[in-house]
Amino acid sequence: MKFDRLKTIPAVIMTITLGGCFTGVEYTPKVTHNDVRKERIVTTPEDTFLADVADEALREWKPGKRFRITDHKIRLIFGATASVRDSLGGRTLIFDEAREAPSITGTSVTDIVFTIDSCRSLIYRINRPLSTLMEQKALSIPFTIQESLVDDARKLIDGKRLYILTRTWRDDSDNSMNGRQFVAVTVDSVTPGNDIYPIKVSFTDDQGKSARIFLHPGSRTHTPRSFPALFSFTNPRLKYPTINDKAWENIINGRVALDMTREECRLALGAPREVDRGADNSFVREVWLYENGIYLVFEDGLLKMFRH
Repeated sequence: MKFDRLKTIPAVIMTITLGGCFTGVEYTPKVTHNDVRKERIVTTPEDTFLADVADEALREWKPGKRFRITDHKIRLIFGATASVRDSLGGRTLIFDEAREAPSITGTSVTDIVFTIDSCRSLIYRINRPLSTLMEQKALSIPFTIQESLVDDARKLIDGKRLYILTRTWRDDSDNSMNGRQFVAVTVDSVTPGNDIYPIKVSFTDDQGKSARIFLHPGSRTHTPRSFPALFSFTNPRLKYPTINDKAWENIINGRVALDMTREECRLALGAPREVDRGADNSFVREVWLYENGIYLVFEDGLLKMFRH
């Protein structure tokens, strides 16, 4: 941890947040992060980039359609056609057909038939008529990724030079690792991801460091790991021409330093969990509180104390 200006910052923070410090004109506790920065949301090219990448509807499936299995537990959906000894994770299912069948109660159900190992059939039964499933916009099979989804994303992303907007990079198992934000990266490959984020984007930055990002196609509001939330086509620094090189280097690495502005700190660390704000006759003071005990103290908009 870095301590600057005062060794007694925790006591200062307690005094500020409890409201006993200021003698001046205003005190507004627990301002939300929306008060730190408000901007009009506009549609960008990034927002629409993967808009047409989606799972196919059952009526579009053709024999031979491929599904990547993400978890061994998939054997549970195949009933008696699968064995408890089956190790299916990472393998590929081939769609054969969808056919309607009677259930033991006399109602219509649908059997989705797959082939694995070129000759063996696995059947996933859905308790709805085939006609109903054919009307659905999309059909997902548990513990699988439609490879057509990944293929469509690969055609758009593979080989592109982009700017990454997060320092939380990922390894092959989707575990987080420290990276840099707002730097140029080149996409090396696009492959199947996991159940929640089906697209795995592998990339290398301008320093030769390689990592992954797992994402889901869709809008920024649809998922926190959407393309527009993670990547930009243009250099983000172009939006901030007044930020000097030293401050920008801190921002890229998620660091703050004394006398950085509120905007620079927000870019470096993201929006705070809450803000305590007050003023007296000398200056306006804000305390930004983050998770894990991180806090920043600003006086007249410049960073004067912090724990990071």
